[in-house]
Amino acid sequence: QVQLVESGGGLVQAGGSLTLTCAVSGNIYHINSMGWFRQAPGKQRELVAGISSGGTTNYADSVKGRFTISRDNAKNSVYLQMNSLKPEDTAVYYCHADIMRTISNREFPWGQGTQVTVSS
Repeated sequence: QVQLVESGGGLVQAGGSLTLTCAVSGNIYHINSMGWFRQAPGKQRELVAGISSGGTTNYADSVKGRFTISRDNAKNSVYLQMNSLKPEDTAVYYCHADIMRTISNREFPWGQGTQVTVSS
């Protein structure tokens, strides 16, 4: 069974930084794209940043210039460096991946989520 395990959330003051980590465990053939989503109370889950297997990245307009997504294919991990955090960044952050379990078996698992709280 494939699992995505997130870590690195917490409480930080506005202007501070946090780094989220997501590690994929289990038997896999290949990881395609990976990404970070977030969901604030009363709001829909939204894409924060994504990265392809080749390293192409995309970001939500609200985090461009402040957040950086990266991945380590050797470690089956994806990271989200968050700088200049704002109270509006407060949310549960979820890791998501497009994974090939085998050459013909594709799955789209989610992590359990990690809370990020930014105080003003």
